[in-house]
Amino acid sequence: MARARRRKRPEDDRFSHPGGGRPRGAVSRPAIRLRTPKDLRAERRRRPPRCLNHLFAAPLWPMHGANIGTLLRTCDAVGACLAVPRLPWVPAAVERGNTLRNPGCVHWVRDPYDWLERRRADGVHILGVELAENATRLADLPMARRPTVAVLGHERDGIPPEALDLLDEVVEIPMIGTGASLNVAVAGSLVLYKLAGFA
Repeated sequence: MARARRRKRPEDDRFSHPGGGRPRGAVSRPAIRLRTPKDLRAERRRRPPRCLNHLFAAPLWPMHGANIGTLLRTCDAVGACLAVPRLPWVPAAVERGNTLRNPGCVHWVRDPYDWLERRRADGVHILGVELAENATRLADLPMARRPTVAVLGHERDGIPPEALDLLDEVVEIPMIGTGASLNVAVAGSLVLYKLAGFA
């Protein structure tokens, strides 16, 4: 006697779905919807803000040109300014690495030491990004509640010893790999997002 064929039920699909689990389309959480360029244009500023004089990324002893322009993009993202030395090659490096439609806020610095001294005299918090004893861990860095300069040193030699006395605080980015440090653009971006309260 032939057995009656059982009608297939929807829940049986889960056993035939590749990798097991739920069949495609049976999602228990909201579907992810990417924002379109039109959505983003509606959210973003049409023009860069005027100088807010609140956050500064200051790679005052740069080594690699590409990092300066990249850091300017992060400054634009968090509403910060970029402070760079007026060295002959730096203006071209800013232009080459920057892909923003509008120019970012750039402060040209003739003497890094004098510039930092004047910022401190104005009550600005001077934060060095450096590997140092008693440094604040990046995860513990609070949002900047007053004007703050994030000082970034030379990619190989770090912040010069002569500038260390001008710092109010040092923040260190923990690393478990074999590299000694991150490049200026990456390190500056991580610190700026924390200072801006976005991370």
